[in-house]
Amino acid sequence: MIPVFNESRRLPATLAAVLGHLHDLGVRWELVLSDDGSTDDTYTIAIAAARHDSRVRVVRHPDNRGKGHAVRVGVALTRGRRVLLCDADLATPIAESTRLCAALDAGFDAAIGSRGPALAVVRPPLRRALSEVGGRLIRALALPGTVDTQCGFKLFDGDRARAAFARASVDGWAFDIEVLRIFLGFGWHVVEVPVAWTHQDGSKLRAGHCVAVLGDLARIRLRYGPPPTPGATAPGAPAPARIPPGRAA
Repeated sequence: MIPVFNESRRLPATLAAVLGHLHDLGVRWELVLSDDGSTDDTYTIAIAAARHDSRVRVVRHPDNRGKGHAVRVGVALTRGRRVLLCDADLATPIAESTRLCAALDAGFDAAIGSRGPALAVVRPPLRRALSEVGGRLIRALALPGTVDTQCGFKLFDGDRARAAFARASVDGWAFDIEVLRIFLGFGWHVVEVPVAWTHQDGSKLRAGHCVAVLGDLARIRLRYGPPPTPGATAPGAPAPARIPPGRAA
């Protein structure tokens, strides 16, 4: 599932990479594109892909309501046993999904890409500072023990993803914090998996959005309460230490 907003420049290459990977897998698949009120040619490009392949499905929202809303609507339309969420910029290459699949095969309910050493590459100072401060707050208020919750590359058990997103309400950038907090509350097991990642220009995150994230984080804490201590591994499943560590591309 890919949320998109004004991605006409990047979407053709992203679709080529994602669809090529899915075709090579040789398994049943679907691709849901959730357009969050784009004002450029994003929707036209997405619809062209859907007309070419019926396994591509597009939902369009008339107004820009936020990434969380776009993802929530898109996930509700999925039907698969597993749901992969990735960003349109493919900062993490689609082939890295095999690492996340290995974690679910080992018994986890969700596997979230963790950029780890890749975050040491040069990034805009503002993004780096916001990430460091935000990470501390996320761990303190919602998701203790996590390292990187904001990488836009996550794989979920399909039924549990649809159940969690149906309960969620955050429309903005903190949507995945809320969903992971729901997973934690249900006792569903989440693991961070190292993935390759490169910084991509054109991010739509702005300093003003961080104020909204802080407000959403406070509301998440109020709605769900203090987080329980998360389990380290799924019952009877080994930690996926055998998954090769990711590296910066």
